[in-house]
Amino acid sequence: MTGARRRTARGAAVATAVLLGSMVPGAQAVAGVQEVDTELAYTCGFPEGEHAVEVHVTAKAPESAQAGQAIQPEDLRLDLMLPVGASAALSDSGAATVSAEAQLSVDIAQGDQRARTEWIGKTAEPAPIPETGDLALSTSGSVPYVKPEVPGDLAFEAGALSVELALKKADGAPAEPPVQSLSCTLDAGQEATLAEVPVSGESGEPGAEPTPTASWPDERVTGGDEDLPEVGAPAKPAAADAPPCAGDPNDYMGMVAYVTGYANVTKLKGATKFPPACARITQGESRIVPDGEFLHVYQDSAVDLDHEGKPQLPPVSSTFLTFGFMPTTATLEMTQIPPATNPDGTRVPNIKSDLAINIAEGSTKAVTVVTLDLMLRLRDVEVNGVPLDVGANCRTSKPFSLRLEGHMTLKDGVQVGYTLATGGELTGAVTLPPFSGCGADEDLDNIFTASLSGVPGYVKQVQGAPCAPSQHTPGAGGVCTDAYEPTDVPQARR
Repeated sequence: MTGARRRTARGAAVATAVLLGSMVPGAQAVAGVQEVDTELAYTCGFPEGEHAVEVHVTAKAPESAQAGQAIQPEDLRLDLMLPVGASAALSDSGAATVSAEAQLSVDIAQGDQRARTEWIGKTAEPAPIPETGDLALSTSGSVPYVKPEVPGDLAFEAGALSVELALKKADGAPAEPPVQSLSCTLDAGQEATLAEVPVSGESGEPGAEPTPTASWPDERVTGGDEDLPEVGAPAKPAAADAPPCAGDPNDYMGMVAYVTGYANVTKLKGATKFPPACARITQGESRIVPDGEFLHVYQDSAVDLDHEGKPQLPPVSSTFLTFGFMPTTATLEMTQIPPATNPDGTRVPNIKSDLAINIAEGSTKAVTVVTLDLMLRLRDVEVNGVPLDVGANCRTSKPFSLRLEGHMTLKDGVQVGYTLATGGELTGAVTLPPFSGCGADEDLDNIFTASLSGVPGYVKQVQGAPCAPSQHTPGAGGVCTDAYEPTDVPQARR
């Protein structure tokens, strides 16, 4: 998950509009293509020290555009070359293969206006780690569109790079550590411009008015409000394995969003990574309450998980070292106890948002609390590679609550953090109750209770920018696909 997000907003009014679900207008295609082909040198921090990493960036961008017309780079590739020292360190850790996700910060510059996006590439398949020599990693992905509102040359400039390496042993089990996160800085003295696109003064959308947008994680915009380049979400999901998540265009209070994240299993000193899941959000009516120096905007909403029509997260297989030495693999099924229904058929809220606007100071803060009641079931258990029959009903003995909080601040035109309508990080903790029903031929409840239950585990979830189908124009791009699915597929972050 990305963390803090930064962007210029138009004061408290824009923050309120974002909270209540404002979406981006549509992107349009542009003609004429130029090739992006740039070699960049970075210095990346590895656990054993710093290493030089070469990055080759290729993509296709339009040769020119018009004001009000979307610029959509395509065919992104981020190829990384890790030197011998870094490759050897990965091999020495016991890892045999590595998968990578690279996030390249790209500044959008037009005159004195600047915006920031991230170009994200992922490896299609795990790459073998060589015993000697450099390690080449090839990633590909999608790029958010940019819509300039005024004429003038628009430049794409490379910035910082972050890389997450997922490491596995030869038998497919996670290495130790299973993940390495690298922060990389661009070496000084390089030409960092990836592409320049001349923007003419003839508008591609006569009469179109720009709409405030927070659809892309880590967007940061500075400069005047009137002529800001608008930055959208990728034209297609960043993760090919995202499940179906289509919304209803006739549901005027409905949104759909992808969520993912990690949950620590404290006793086993490990974490489970949950793949992207579909969350169906029903926005409640907002109410404004003055309170001294603050103006509060309250909104109660409801969220339901949806995986193949069931209220649950996608099942996930995890491997841990039980008792510190015994590799144990199990499939986890996390099922939501849906929120209760009011007499009028509406959901009882399990999302509560409070946006507090300090009119005198011109600042805003917000907190969003999401409470999910869940049950955990274990199946397909193996201990040291040997199947362990736990039966069909090995699960927590009762539901448990997961309480997640997301925070946002807006001061001096800079927004940092989470809102329901923009997405971002939510954190919390969960304590599993004892297990029951475990074991087909013998009672295994105490083993799983001793290994998993009773100690709080830290949880970090990421929500992507949601799609509000009722506000989407088919063929327009932005935060919804033409099938009314979210285009923003977030990445889990520790």
